[in-house]
Amino acid sequence: MNDFLTHLYGLSGKTAVVVGGTGVLGGALAEGLARAGAFVVVAGRGADRGEARLDAIRSAGGEGAFVSVDATDRASVQSLLSATIHARGRADILVNCAGVNSSVPYFEIPDDDYDRVLDTNLKSTHIGCQIFGGHMAANFEAGKGGGAILNIGSASADKPLSKVFIYSASKAAVVNYTKNVARELAPKGVRVNVLCPGFFPAEQNRKILSPERTATIMGKTPMGRFGTPDELVGAAILLCAPVAGSFITGAEVYVDGGFTGMSI
Repeated sequence: MNDFLTHLYGLSGKTAVVVGGTGVLGGALAEGLARAGAFVVVAGRGADRGEARLDAIRSAGGEGAFVSVDATDRASVQSLLSATIHARGRADILVNCAGVNSSVPYFEIPDDDYDRVLDTNLKSTHIGCQIFGGHMAANFEAGKGGGAILNIGSASADKPLSKVFIYSASKAAVVNYTKNVARELAPKGVRVNVLCPGFFPAEQNRKILSPERTATIMGKTPMGRFGTPDELVGAAILLCAPVAGSFITGAEVYVDGGFTGMSI
């Protein structure tokens, strides 16, 4: 990057924690933040996938670490923050990207599926925002600067999708929650935004991407294709960057090939 773009979008000296960084989309975001200069803590359940993602970050010249976490467990997330502080002194950026889906037919959705999706998609976001947001707010009050939180929503937050009832509801809640937390934390030096991907084939949605459903999706996506994980990185860096994103909070940004703008 030239000096002007580095000034706007560079993350050198920042520490970013990507919860769900072992997944397809979270992993792409972790690599992107590292390439923008951040030290990235890849946090997730799978150590093998976490280390593989960390190898990719280092191969591209970045720096990072892997920390195992259960994003739905408060003590585990608190330990993640403690490990980050121990290694880096502070956390500047949090990306809440843990997510799961369920494709069970509506009248057959069991309570444990409901709980699993809501816990992973919404409860984990809440826990992360509370714990890391509190840390960032304390830094701000101590004159050490605040931070940025990026939650991950979905295009289904705006247009509920068939066959993924609980997933759509959870992501709509994440968008609403993000705006409330953004208002709460803005005076405390913490920006909170939500990035809403459209259709990006990943682990949680491959099971329902039949040829018929794929054709329907393409017919309602003006750009006529799926997104690729790296196409989320630019928007994520904007929303996390302390200069380019300095006056952006409470925003929902859709990266969906025009899906949510489609009317007929």
